[in-house]
Amino acid sequence: MRRFRLLLLLFLLIFALNLYAQQLVKPKNIILMIGDGMGLAQISAGKTFKGQLNLEKMKVVGLLTTHSCDEYITDSAAGATAMSTGYKTKNVSIGIDCNGEKRETVLEYASKIGKSTGIVVVCAITHATPAAFVAHVPNRNMQIEIAEQIAKEANADIYLGSGWGWFLPKSEGGRREDGQNLIEVMKKRGYTYISKPEEFYNLNIDKVNKLIGLFAENHPPYAPDRKPTLAEMVKKAIEFLSKDKDGFFLMVEGSQIDWAGHDNNSEQILKEMADFDDAIGVALDFAQKDGNTLVIVTADHETGGYALVGGSVNDKKVEGKFVTKNHTGIMVPVFAFGPGAGAFAGFGDNTLIGKIIFEYLKK
Repeated sequence: MRRFRLLLLLFLLIFALNLYAQQLVKPKNIILMIGDGMGLAQISAGKTFKGQLNLEKMKVVGLLTTHSCDEYITDSAAGATAMSTGYKTKNVSIGIDCNGEKRETVLEYASKIGKSTGIVVVCAITHATPAAFVAHVPNRNMQIEIAEQIAKEANADIYLGSGWGWFLPKSEGGRREDGQNLIEVMKKRGYTYISKPEEFYNLNIDKVNKLIGLFAENHPPYAPDRKPTLAEMVKKAIEFLSKDKDGFFLMVEGSQIDWAGHDNNSEQILKEMADFDDAIGVALDFAQKDGNTLVIVTADHETGGYALVGGSVNDKKVEGKFVTKNHTGIMVPVFAFGPGAGAFAGFGDNTLIGKIIFEYLKK
């Protein structure tokens, strides 16, 4: 019995020292993955559907509060801004604080210090969450202005998602009334532009300096009808960004978990969770092989007040109920894997994400 206790104490000591060491080591690469609208019920449903989640490989787990500075129930703009800057903001605001002051994002800082950066989403890249990492506007609905900031000011090396309509004039099938063709502006800044799945699959990443891939006029369809998939885009982005010897920062969003929640569509939540988890698997596979990459998975808020009231593990089915078609104020989980993961354990606020990433980016 005494020997067993000693072995147990030794194991606990090693575990504690390992977590402490992880907090001290700063990762070379950081991948932040946001499941929009993803709460614990959505994760539970995804596990029932898939059987085994890639997310389960992440042993460091915490919980985050999500309120904005003016509302108990956050929206995606305020939630993403808290994570991208480390500062709270008002609902609908992008990249500014509660007083309306512009705040540097972790992506902007990573780019400034010489790391490669990227955005991968399954929505328009001008939408709330991706915009919060590359733009600064008082209202998320200013997508015309967000597109202009992306085209003329933002410095991410790779964008993969959709929303080409926000970059093109109406005369060319887009949404802009100012006549600007912002895709041409980005080409002049060195970006290769692709808009068709076949262009994505045939792309030689070694011949590209910067890349913008937009595969729908506004938003792409629900999973599994999207091409390319989120996992495929994440893999391509990592292949591209990992060429940088100075490291990279990548933000990935499982955008449409949220939309399925707004629609109170339990079946679609399963599909969107599976799609997002496939992308998590790609990131974790890279991180495990690389050894110097931190992967963080969290959510901006929960959507729908989703609850599992029945189901079958054998049949991989759930019975879901909803209390609202909007967001809720419950805490969201955060998972972490790799060097520095230990800092995300326990209770915190969503601003913790940005604050810790900034700390890890500092040399």
